[in-house]
Amino acid sequence: MKAYYWESHHGNFGDDLNLWLWDALLPGFRDVHPEVLLVGVGTVLNPVLLPVGQKKLVIGSGYGYGTPPDVTDAAEWDVRAVRGPLTAAKLGISTDKAITDPAVMIADMPEFQNLPKIHKKTFIPHWESAEFGMWNAVCEPVGLTYLDPRGEAKSVIRHIAQSELIIAESMHGAILADAFRVPWVAVSSSRSINNFKWNDWAKSVGTTYEPRYVPVSTRAEAVAKRSRFWGINFDRQEPARPAAQDTHGGEVMTHTPPSQSGLRGMAKQFLAAPSVLALWQASRAEPRLSPVEVLEERKEKFRTMLEGIRRDYF
Repeated sequence: MKAYYWESHHGNFGDDLNLWLWDALLPGFRDVHPEVLLVGVGTVLNPVLLPVGQKKLVIGSGYGYGTPPDVTDAAEWDVRAVRGPLTAAKLGISTDKAITDPAVMIADMPEFQNLPKIHKKTFIPHWESAEFGMWNAVCEPVGLTYLDPRGEAKSVIRHIAQSELIIAESMHGAILADAFRVPWVAVSSSRSINNFKWNDWAKSVGTTYEPRYVPVSTRAEAVAKRSRFWGINFDRQEPARPAAQDTHGGEVMTHTPPSQSGLRGMAKQFLAAPSVLALWQASRAEPRLSPVEVLEERKEKFRTMLEGIRRDYF
């Protein structure tokens, strides 16, 4: 059995955790049923992404883009669990299979247990914000530690677990924070963000998604997101270039970069002032946590579902 995941050129810890999560949840899965594709963490339930003619075992994936797949053919689909009730409705399957995102199970893994709190407040942006924005510099005056979602997955997750508060534009930043019982505040730097997948997960664990709006931090970010920057509308007529920043090289990026110097650096800092203010306000907002009894019930249902898979495939 092979695990499918969305592999991006920039890296994204929420997708990359598929590389090792299933070895922990279903030890030995790689040695059985080579004809079956395990479809796990990610918003990947889209016929454009998944191969036709191959059996797909779906464990906690979500819908969010394009046309939902037809999963009625048992020869091609074995849907054991999806991310939440919104995905279940789109697929036309029972809400009993709307368990939650598999990433919540990471909090029970021994290597992430009893980690000391070493970060007070951490901001983890969406990968696109990290790619095109200057959020590392925005975090400095706000008093936040910047966490790059493109870093190595286990390092990113460990940082989340060791924080006292998470400000999350990254959905899996919030999912992991909630799983580790770290209070979180959702933010969004794009008014056109796909709320479906966030609400799908939030409903699965009995919480709500009400993001605070934070303006984009650079012109390049506005172009990438077809957003506004200082009153000017941008679109994709010109390619967006990533903001100059330190490369993460496969490691988690948590440091504060050297201060920008010169008039250009000062101008960029000035133009990012609305982002600084909004992120500062978000860092002082009332955080959320899902009800612990709901989360534990979801996790127990997930374990039961995994036991069924072991009986049927191993």
